Amino acid sequence: MKYRKLGKTEWSISEISLGTWQVGGGWGKTFDDKLANRIIHTAIDKGINFMDTADVYDGGLSEAAVGKAVRESPERIFVATKCGRQIQPHINAGYTPKILRAFVEGSLQNTGLDGIDLIQLHCPPTPVYMRDEIFELFEKLKEEGKIHAMGVSVETVDEALAAMKYEIVSSIQIIFNMFRLKPSETLFSQSEIDKFGIIARVPLASGLLTGKLTEESVFSKDDHREFNRHGEAFDKGETFSGVDYQKGLQAVEELKELFQGDEFLATWAIRWVLMFPQVSTVIPGASKVEQVINNVEASQLPEISISQMEAVRHIYSKYFKADIHHLW
Repeated sequence: MKYRKLGKTEWSISEISLGTWQVGGGWGKTFDDKLANRIIHTAIDKGINFMDTADVYDGGLSEAAVGKAVRESPERIFVATKCGRQIQPHINAGYTPKILRAFVEGSLQNTGLDGIDLIQLHCPPTPVYMRDEIFELFEKLKEEGKIHAMGVSVETVDEALAAMKYEIVSSIQIIFNMFRLKPSETLFSQSEIDKFGIIARVPLASGLLTGKLTEESVFSKDDHREFNRHGEAFDKGETFSGVDYQKGLQAVEELKELFQGDEFLATWAIRWVLMFPQVSTVIPGASKVEQVINNVEASQLPEISISQMEAVRHIYSKYFKADIHHLW
């Protein structure tokens, strides 16, 4: 495993980490705490030292699984969680320092940890990024030792830019993959971007970039890939990166031709994200131990050639840019 700096924190974290939205459950599956424990410990054994979770993942069970495995491990593991998505309706007015403080307290209880390494606002409504009192709360929580650093998980590049004005913000989590190139053209070119850790989420576009999905693929009614295709429950950009499913399948076929060989397309998709030095870590999820092992292998792949990088950009422009580039 290779390691990179996470923004202002100066932490050295694994360039491939573990996202735990579907660890042991999620996406329409019943939570299995034993499976979750095996997945997380496999990640730690493979050199992963950064875990990303959220209080809404399986109603806190994901946080509990991460906390349990971290407490069992002799290694220094950084725990990042998120807060805010419990607010319903999910509107700006629902965000108050009192409510957010309660969420942080809940995450501490779920994880069983004395302090949260990195707490992140969980894709709040855009106006929240303009409210000083929200970010001042996390300054206080840091002084109290309940958190060690604060970041934001954003939907859009503009939200990331708004968050960067706050000194407390150490990291920016954003969707970045072969189907979502905008951050590399805008956010990554900011003059002070080196001060912020970039956490790349949804690197496999909800499974599209595994190359294993087809027109016949069936998703359960509780899987966001079934119920959130058009943003019915939350931002549609979180599901298949907001791209049209059929166009996504067509683009994947071209990517398979571009990245021929013994490695899975998913592995190359993760390696592609790591080609950008602004990225501190990429956080693919895993619902099986084997997926963790395959994801980690991306760190050992050779650099992607300039011609292949340009080909990926061409595929993005051909299938998606006109539809999504302006949205996020």
